[in-house]
This record gives sequence, structure tokens and C-alpha cells, in this order.
Amino acid sequence: MKELLARELISDVIPSLRLTDNGQKALNWMEIFRISHLPIVDDHRYIGLISDKTIYDLDLNEVEMADCCDNLLQPHVHRNQHIYEVVSIVSEMKLSLVPVLDDDHQYLGVISATDLAHKFADLVAVKEPGGVIVLELNPIDYSLSEIARIVEGNDAKILSFYVSRAENANQLLVTLKVNQMDLSGIIQTFVRFDYTIRSVFMDESILKNMYDDRFELLMKYMNI
Repeated sequence: MKELLARELISDVIPSLRLTDNGQKALNWMEIFRISHLPIVDDHRYIGLISDKTIYDLDLNEVEMADCCDNLLQPHVHRNQHIYEVVSIVSEMKLSLVPVLDDDHQYLGVISATDLAHKFADLVAVKEPGGVIVLELNPIDYSLSEIARIVEGNDAKILSFYVSRAENANQLLVTLKVNQMDLSGIIQTFVRFDYTIRSVFMDESILKNMYDDRFELLMKYMNI
């Protein structure tokens, strides 16, 4: 299983704004890079994030960034945060990018929502052959080591996994992608250990449709 941290996702092309840049320059860059936010940075110090909506709404085209900083939000992630945490803040705040800071709160760069969506798709092993099992369980019963033992005990490997809340907020959904299409043996073992099987996907065409749908939802949720 891959682990992706924020520092590995930083774009090497999206620029930051200086305090002397004006709103029109910000809009020009946003159009070029197809984003709706840009960070304002002063000597590696992260000042805040400005959006195209703010510039248009407050008519800031000719105004320098130094005069726009008073009420700016400062959403960010730190360099060692996991991609799941990055996805969470980008989704919750509807950002087109999120700044990355180091341990001293110095600006390192940004992660674009577009890059994030593609990396997230890689993380859940969209292109790898295999099947998917979704388990439903109580948080107190969640044990990744036991789940891994069950899968590996059936001569399979976990390609990716992620945990989310069920519609019933008291339950967890654990989604596993394993490197086998025939999941019958793994399913029987989970049932023997009293796990609840929420759903199973073993047909490649069904899997592709499921991942395509989730990828599209993620992209839409991020306003891409």
C-alpha cells in the first residue's frame, strides 16, 4: 500500500502572489492555471489565500495584495499530513488548491485539487486488477492488523484501503482493494470472524464503473 504525504504532492508550476502584485495579475494567473485561488506569500511567510470571487466582488483588480490581507482565510496543510487529510480540507472548503507549510510554518508550495484527485485515484489502485470488499463494523472493533491477517491468510494482498463513516454515524465502512478477483475465500473468512460484509465487487466492468463514479464525484465535490 502506498502512503502519500502532502510534501510529495506539491506542484512545481503554480506560482504564489507577492504583496506588490495586484488583483488583475492574480486573475491572469488563475486563468492560465485554471484555478480559482492563489496564495499570498511574503518572504516564505504564508499570508493567506485569495479567490477570484473575492477579487471580482470587491473590485480588487488594481489593488495590491498588501491591501487585501486583513480578512483572508489561511487554509493550509503541513508537509507530513496524509493525502486523506489533504482531500478532507480541500473538499470541506471547496478549494482549487491548498498551500503546504513546513514545521516552522514556512510556505513550501501548493497542491492543486486536480493533481490531488489524480493522486487519490492512484492511491486507491484504480488501475490495478482485483476485487473490492466493503466491511461495516463498530469503531471499537476496527483492527487493521486483523483485517490484513484475514486477507493475507487467503494468499491475497491489500492494494489499498480507506475508512469512512457509514450513513449511521456510529458505524465505520472499511473499503479494501485486494489483488484477487475471486473473493469467495476471503469473504468466508470475514464471515467466520463475525464481520459484516456491506458489499462486494468482483467483476472488472463493475469495478471500473464504481471507480469512475467515485472519481467523478470527487472532482465535482472539489469544484473542478
